[in-house]
Amino acid sequence: MARKADNMPIVSKIFCSSMPVLLVVRIRPPVVNGGGFVVTDCSQKTLFKVDDCGMVGAKGELILRDGNGEALLRIRRKGGMLEAVSIHRKWKAFSFNYDGSEKLIFSLKEPNLVCPTDSNIKISVEPRISNKEWDFEISGSFPNRTCSIIDHKGDNIAQVGVEEQLPPSKDIYNVMTKPGADQAFVFGVIAILDYIYGESTRC
Repeated sequence: MARKADNMPIVSKIFCSSMPVLLVVRIRPPVVNGGGFVVTDCSQKTLFKVDDCGMVGAKGELILRDGNGEALLRIRRKGGMLEAVSIHRKWKAFSFNYDGSEKLIFSLKEPNLVCPTDSNIKISVEPRISNKEWDFEISGSFPNRTCSIIDHKGDNIAQVGVEEQLPPSKDIYNVMTKPGADQAFVFGVIAILDYIYGESTRC
């Protein structure tokens, strides 16, 4: 049984719950409303939206919004020559300050396909919360909808699972966030995983 997570805001404490929360992700068809996905709770209230790169206007760029449409995170993939010579492709997620400037919240390294022993996806937050080279990692398979976000202590803070339905579909799936987990952080990470594996947010 997983230990109770500490209440640890990464984006904001308003996105942390003291209870486990089951959320549903619904993929938006590109031809209807621009792609990306919507996150709802059990009462079908929209909590988060993710705009794909087509809506944002730049390849390798995503925006996480709250249920009211306010931008929470701007997420960018590192580009240019640095990406070409780097073993890892890195993503960076920024929040928006009141003066319009951006603040780095977390960075994520894509899996290393050259070295299979280093294939786990690693995530570092700002400020750092562990003495390791990373603060969180992805365990399991996102394309199969069987993965978890694990913290540096080995605790599972969020579990991605396929929504039970007939016929099976990857267009609707659930995410269970554990007590204390920052849901905005969780779905910022899921937005990047969605893009990496060429799903709803990728153009």
